[in-house]
Amino acid sequence: MDAKTGIFYVFAAILLFSAFRVITARNPVHAALFLVLAFFQAAAVWILLKAEFLAITLVLVYVGAVMVLFLFVVMMLDINLDSIRKGFWKHFPLAGAAGTIIALEMSYVLMGGFREPPQSASTVSAVGDIATQVSNTKELGKLLYSGYIYPLEVAAVILLVGMIAAIAMTLRERKDSKRTNPADQVRVKAADRIKLVKMESVLTAPVAVEEKKA
Repeated sequence: MDAKTGIFYVFAAILLFSAFRVITARNPVHAALFLVLAFFQAAAVWILLKAEFLAITLVLVYVGAVMVLFLFVVMMLDINLDSIRKGFWKHFPLAGAAGTIIALEMSYVLMGGFREPPQSASTVSAVGDIATQVSNTKELGKLLYSGYIYPLEVAAVILLVGMIAAIAMTLRERKDSKRTNPADQVRVKAADRIKLVKMESVLTAPVAVEEKKA
């Protein structure tokens, strides 16, 4: 076993452990952090397979955006764990059956891939030489910005419209919302905020009406 294979087994073991902890951790924040660790290990495996673009995309999109959003939502919401665990054993048979079916399907697909006929040494060396000479990111960029340039532009316009719509929804005026204008705050003067009133230092106490009658 070479060093690359040993590193792969290390990353795979950490990936399996973190994935197992995602579904067994009692704290949702800990489960989300273990999922982040699983994404990092999967990205490392992608790098070992010379798919650096997929690894970088996995880290930037899922770890840098999606999981950060999940963490904010989980930490801001007051989740009652006792109410969540009440229906666990009620839905366990259906969930267990679905999980068993998925595990069998994945095992069938993986074992089918492992049973492929072995390639000759010349074919393996030729494929290895081509993989070392071609950059996945460069070839993907050429294909994306040449053959798929119009779908890319349409997707970019849709994302831009969604961003503008989200910003516009937050800026709409509501009757019950209170906000200040930063420009007015910058232009304000001390005389507009503080008003000095002249008052006598000593004031005589007013005489009660009952005392006068007495």
